[in-house]
Amino acid sequence: MYLTQGLQRSLQRHPDKTALTHVGETAVRRHSFAQLVDGVARHAAALAARGVQAGDRVALLAPNHDELVRALFACWWRGAVACPLNVRWSAPELAHALQDCGAHLLLVDESLEALAAQASTLPRVTLGAFADEAAALPPLPDTRTGGEALATILYTGGTTGRSKGVMLTHANFWTAAMTRGAELNNAPDSVSLLVAPLFHVAGLGRLVGQSIVGGACITMAQFRPPQVLAAIEEHRITDTIMVPTMLQALLDEPGFHADRVRSLDRIAFGAAPMPPDLLDRALAAWPHAEFFQAYGLTETAGAVCINLPPNHRSPEARARGRLHSVGRAGLGAEIVITDESGRELPRGEVGEILTRGPMVTQGYWGLPEATASAFRDGWFRTGDAGRMDAEGYLYIVDRLKDMIITGGENVYCAEVEAALRSHPQVSQAAVIGLPDPRWGETVHAVVVSTEGAPSDEAQADVLRGWCRDRLAGYKCPRSIAFAPALPLSAAGKVLKNVLREQATR
Repeated sequence: MYLTQGLQRSLQRHPDKTALTHVGETAVRRHSFAQLVDGVARHAAALAARGVQAGDRVALLAPNHDELVRALFACWWRGAVACPLNVRWSAPELAHALQDCGAHLLLVDESLEALAAQASTLPRVTLGAFADEAAALPPLPDTRTGGEALATILYTGGTTGRSKGVMLTHANFWTAAMTRGAELNNAPDSVSLLVAPLFHVAGLGRLVGQSIVGGACITMAQFRPPQVLAAIEEHRITDTIMVPTMLQALLDEPGFHADRVRSLDRIAFGAAPMPPDLLDRALAAWPHAEFFQAYGLTETAGAVCINLPPNHRSPEARARGRLHSVGRAGLGAEIVITDESGRELPRGEVGEILTRGPMVTQGYWGLPEATASAFRDGWFRTGDAGRMDAEGYLYIVDRLKDMIITGGENVYCAEVEAALRSHPQVSQAAVIGLPDPRWGETVHAVVVSTEGAPSDEAQADVLRGWCRDRLAGYKCPRSIAFAPALPLSAAGKVLKNVLREQATR
C-alpha cells in the first residue's frame, strides 16, 4: 500500500489515457498518465537535488492545480512527507505550521510567495521554477515508500487555539479509499472534479482514490460557479465532492441548466449539515445522479460512514429518517457511542462518537499528550455527539468540540477567542456559531470590554480588523455584540447555549 502504486499501475495499463487536466482562467493543461508519471519522477529528482530525504517534510502552499498534484506525488515518490497548507491562512498561522512540522522546503504558488516570505525564512521555491528544475533532471526511481510510513501531515484546528498536525500514513489513505470503494464502485473511467482544496482531507482523499483506480482528475484553483458549470459541461465530469454552500451556488447560478450538467452522475456532500430544501432542489436538478453523505474527520483520512444513495431518494428510507443519518460504519471501520466514562451506550442514546480502524491517524505531530487524550483504549474520540439506531445507522446530534462550520471550513472558537482577548481593550470574549442560510453557520462573538473602552459598532470594526491581521478571513467574526458580562455556570464555564438564545431572539 503505497500512494504511487496507482500511477505505476496506470502507466502499465493505459499510459496514453488522460490522467490530469487543469482548467485555468486562460488555458487548459492536460497530462496523460505517461506524462504525469514522468513529471512526478523528475520532480522527485528535484526534491533529491535540494537535499530532501525519505521522511523529510515538504510544505506545499498552493491552490488546486496540476503543479500541486505533481509535487504531492513527487513527495511520496521520494519517500518524503507532504504537508499541504491552507492557502487562506494568515502569515502567523502559516508560520506556526511551517515551524511545527520542521519542513525542509516550501514549494509555493507564485501568487502566494509574498505571504510565504512574510511568514518564514524557510528555503522556498515557486512551483513554476521548481518545474523548470525538474524538467532538466533525469527521472528518479520510485522508492515505493508505503505502509505505516508517514505520507502527509494535515493541519486542523485545536481547542488550545493552535493548529495540530494530523499524521496520516500511506495505509491510512489506502484504507479510507477502500472503505469508500467498497460502498460505492469507483469506476476507472470516472472523471472527478477536484474543487475541494487538496489541503483538506476530502480533496486529498479523492485524489488518492482516483489515482488508485486509474480515474481522471480535473483541478480548478477556485470554486466559481460559472467556470465550474462550464468545466462540467466541457470535460464531461462524472463526480465531485461539494459542501452545501457550493451546491447552492451552482443551483443559484443564472447559467445553470440541467442539460449542462447531465454528465455529473455522483455527488458527495459533507463537512456541514445539508438543508433539506437544498437537497430536494439538487435531487430534482439531477434526477439520474447518486447523492451520498459522508462522515469522517481529518484524523480518519476521510469517511468512516457513508449514507448511501438509496437513502436519499427512497420514500421508505425517508419515512424512516434515513435522510438525516450519515450512514453506517464503512469497510474496516468500527463505531460506538459512549458515555463520559467510555461505556458503550444502548442504541438510541446520545453520547460521544468513537471510531477505530486502519484509517485512523497515528496521532498529532509533536504532541504526545494531545495524542494520548484523543484515544481511549484504542478508540479515537471524535469529539462529536451522536446516536445510533438498532440497524447501526449513525446520526450526528451536535459537536462536542467547540467548533463552527462556515462554508465548509472549520473554525475553532478558542482560536478566535484567543485573538479577540489579545486586544488590549477586550476583557473577555466568547465565540459561537449562528445559523446562516448561505454559509451554514456564521461566526458571532460576544465581547466584554475593559473598563472605559468603547462598546459600539466602530469598536466592533476595530476588533474585526484586529482579527483579520491574525486569522484567516473565514475565521473572523461576522458579527460582534458587547455585554457587561458573560453568563457562567456554577463551575465558571461560559454558558454558550444562553449566548445562542440571546443572539437569536
